[in-house]
Amino acid sequence: MPKTINDLINFANSSAELEHYPTPKDRLVKGNPQQNNRLHFSVEENFFAGEWGSDIGCWKINYTENEYLHILSGISILRDCDGNELELTAGDKICIPAGFSGEWEVVEPTQKIYVIYEK
Repeated sequence: MPKTINDLINFANSSAELEHYPTPKDRLVKGNPQQNNRLHFSVEENFFAGEWGSDIGCWKINYTENEYLHILSGISILRDCDGNELELTAGDKICIPAGFSGEWEVVEPTQKIYVIYEK
């Protein structure tokens, strides 16, 4: 069935609920950041788009999915397993491939838009 304008998802006026949750304790490196997520769009169980944010803190990450992200505000640092770092600030747009692991550190509370595809 063809989709129409009524099927489009506009994040600005989406009715998606904002979910708040703690970072899992087994992944914490420092702090106790609270995270938030607003899932605006999903297709089956492998494609997602929404808005995510977190308070200051650091935790271990292990990507099983491919993610495109656009930082809206704040400062975060992505760190790989070798200790290499990439600072993310408002306006940055990056892709993280499945298989990336290391740490995500939030230096200033951060908000991002994400699009995730998981095989």
